[in-house]
Amino acid sequence: MTATAKPVPTPARRDDTGNFVSRLISIVSSQEIILLFVLIALLASVGSANPRYVAERNFINIFNGNAYIAVAAIGMTMVIISRNIDISVGSLIGVLGTISGTLAINGSPIWVSWLVPILVGALVGAAIGFMVAYLRIPSIVVTLGLLSILKGGLITVTSGEWITDLPEGFFLAQMKTPAFSILGLSIPAIPSPIIIMFVLTLIAVLWMRYSQTGRAIYAVGGNAEAARLSGISEKRILMTVFILNGVFVGIAAVLWATQLSIIQSTVPPGLELQIITAAVVGGVSILGGVGTAFGAMIAAILLSAINSALVFIDISPYWFRAVVGILILVTVLADMLRRRRTAAASGD
Repeated sequence: MTATAKPVPTPARRDDTGNFVSRLISIVSSQEIILLFVLIALLASVGSANPRYVAERNFINIFNGNAYIAVAAIGMTMVIISRNIDISVGSLIGVLGTISGTLAINGSPIWVSWLVPILVGALVGAAIGFMVAYLRIPSIVVTLGLLSILKGGLITVTSGEWITDLPEGFFLAQMKTPAFSILGLSIPAIPSPIIIMFVLTLIAVLWMRYSQTGRAIYAVGGNAEAARLSGISEKRILMTVFILNGVFVGIAAVLWATQLSIIQSTVPPGLELQIITAAVVGGVSILGGVGTAFGAMIAAILLSAINSALVFIDISPYWFRAVVGILILVTVLADMLRRRRTAAASGD
C-alpha cells in the first residue's frame, strides 16, 4: 500500500493588519499627539465661549508668544534626553539678550549683534559640557552655580537698566513675511519667530532621528554603559549636547531681545522653569533616553494657549502657575507608569 504523504504545515502568515493597527495605536497614544489633541480641544472649547480667542490676531499671538521658549526647549530636550539638566538657561538668555542689545547700540553691524550671542552661548555650553563630561560634576550643580553667577553678574554690571535707542533693523522678532493669497485663500503675515521655531524644530527632529550623533544621544541617555560598550563616546556626546543647547539658547535670546523696542537688562523671572516644563510636558523623560523636539514645541504652544485662555475666560492669570505644576506632575507620573509597564512586559 502506498503511504500518503502528510501535508506540510505552512508557516503562519504575518499579520500585517495587526502590526499596522499596533503602530497606529502607538502613534496616536504618543505624548506629542495627545498634546496636539489637547491643544485643538482647548482652542475649540475656549473659542466657542469667546470667539475672539480664535481670531486671527490672537491665534498668531499664541504661536508667537512662546516661540523663543520653544527654540530654547529644543536644546533642553537634548540635554534631558542625555540624562542631564540645565537650570541656567533663563539667566543665560537674559545675559545674551543684553549682549545683543549692547552691541547694537554701540554701532556693531546688526548681523554681529545677532551672531555674537549665539557664539557666546555655544562657548558657555562648551564650558558646561567640559565640567559635566570630563570633570564629572553633576549638571545640576554646574548650572546652579552658573545661574547665580550670571544673574548676579548681570545685575552688578548693568544695574538692571533698560537698553533703548536700538537701531531699526535690529528687531528680528518683529519682522514678518508679507501677506498673500493663493487659490483664493488669504495667508496672513507670519512673524519670523514662528517660522524660525518650526524650521529649527523640523531640523532637530530629523537630525536626532536619522543622524548617528542624534541617535547616540538617545543611547547615552537610555543606557550610558551599553552605549560605551557599543563604541559611543559619552564625553563627546555630552560636549555636543551642551554646545548645541548653548546655540539654541543664543537663538532664543536674540528672539527674546528683539521682540520689544527696549531690553531690560535683567533675567526674565521663571523663564528656566517654562523651558524645562515645555520639554518635560512635551514627552521628554526626566530619566533620559526618551523625547522629541516636536513634543517640546507643541507643549510650548499649549502653555501659551493656556495662558491666553485664562485671560479670555476671565480667570486670574495666577492660576497659570498651578496649571503648569499639574502638567509637570501628571507628565512625570505618566512617564514613570509607562516605564514600569515596559519593564514588566520585558520581564525585568
